[in-house]
Amino acid sequence: MRHVSLSCGNGGKESLTLIDGVFKPYLQEFLCAEGEDAGIFEGGLCALSTDSFVVDPLIFPGGDIGKLSVCGSANDVCMRGARPEFLSMGFILEEGLEIALLKQILASVQTELKLGGLKLLSLDTKVVPKGCVDKLFINTTALGRVIYPHLSAKNLKIGQSIVVSDYIGAHGALLFSLRHEIQLHTPLKSDCKQLFSVLEGVLNSPYQIYAMRDATRGGLAALLHEWALASGVGIEIEEDKIPMLEGVRGVCEILGLEPYVLANEGVCVLSVENKDALEVCDLLKEGGANPALIGEVIQARTPCVHLRNPWGSKRYLEMPEGELLPRIC
Repeated sequence: MRHVSLSCGNGGKESLTLIDGVFKPYLQEFLCAEGEDAGIFEGGLCALSTDSFVVDPLIFPGGDIGKLSVCGSANDVCMRGARPEFLSMGFILEEGLEIALLKQILASVQTELKLGGLKLLSLDTKVVPKGCVDKLFINTTALGRVIYPHLSAKNLKIGQSIVVSDYIGAHGALLFSLRHEIQLHTPLKSDCKQLFSVLEGVLNSPYQIYAMRDATRGGLAALLHEWALASGVGIEIEEDKIPMLEGVRGVCEILGLEPYVLANEGVCVLSVENKDALEVCDLLKEGGANPALIGEVIQARTPCVHLRNPWGSKRYLEMPEGELLPRIC
């Protein structure tokens, strides 16, 4: 790799190449959260995650960059079994940004902080000359106390069930439709939301959870491939069990997209005991989600992800490759 390309930000194969081939040779010895959404410290008591948000457009049905930045970082901490409690935020503002637009985005941040019971530990602003950024970029760091320890992408074992918390692909499909000016009969909104309230019942239950991850860049396909590689297993998913809105199907049909690679901002996947899967789904439903048991971990010679259709045949679900849509989050 000689230059950074847009595809390096897709959450798929090129992202892994960039991290493994460029970043890790210099930073590997210092990494505390390799392959995970957040790092665990203080003897396993706390989780921390940082993220940057550059979404285009800044405002979209169901959210905006302000809501997205709070939800995104809070969810990453939650995926390590922690209750998000504190945020640090950095705003990079382009010269000429409308103050009314900035206030609208800050109002969304305020709403999400109240909704999640979050506190700001630190806040920074930088203003750069016109053309150096596209209106507004936000960096957030989230911190929380672990209430369900030992979640990891390396925990998957043969026979575990795979559960998805909600309808997939809404965020990615929405941004595709906005940028391609596709008019849909059914209004499509981003799934952007904080996930702790959805997962709190599961995290406080006696049911065994092995891994948990939100399906952001690269969608369901990238997440499952990362799990398969980390644990050295195969994963088989039932195509007709995966919950999907008709609006998402419509965008995928019009643009020829694979829905399983579309980004989500309020959907997570869990690996749980087979015997507990339906009870976990019930708890997620009580938390306001629309969960589904979609597959299981299987034995395989090499790590892989397969998609089985309703007629019994199956195909290899590819790891996302190339840049489908830049600046998705």
